[in-house]
Amino acid sequence: MIRYALNCDKGHSFDSWFQSADAFDKLLAAGMVSCAVCGGTEVTKGLMAPRLSQSRDDTPDRPLSAPASPAEQALAELRRKIEENSDYVGDNFADEARRIHSGDAPERVIHGEARLDEARALIEEGVPIAPLPFMSGRKTN
Repeated sequence: MIRYALNCDKGHSFDSWFQSADAFDKLLAAGMVSCAVCGGTEVTKGLMAPRLSQSRDDTPDRPLSAPASPAEQALAELRRKIEENSDYVGDNFADEARRIHSGDAPERVIHGEARLDEARALIEEGVPIAPLPFMSGRKTN
């Protein structure tokens, strides 16, 4: 196992463990490495220094999946609430939001993925939408 310090293109820093350097490269190339804070997939390795342990007990102070800061905790809680209280519609977000707005589908809270041009079109049509501060439905580190 290897731990990398990673940075996203939005300036967030986070750590993640990988089976090997090759495994990291393959996951990165497949777009499966995403920022733990915002979900962005434009991720690069940060500067790292080797860590040498003098004892066998080398456990971290917190689980790697636990948020490191109050901002990360707030985002994790927001994501949890949204995912618990809405339906994930994936790449069909724009079509489903339009159908709900027009009354062709039952009214409910949804979340999913939309391209920028799709989101703009929804706004121009008066469909109430809001961007989320994370990417939903994607596998994160």
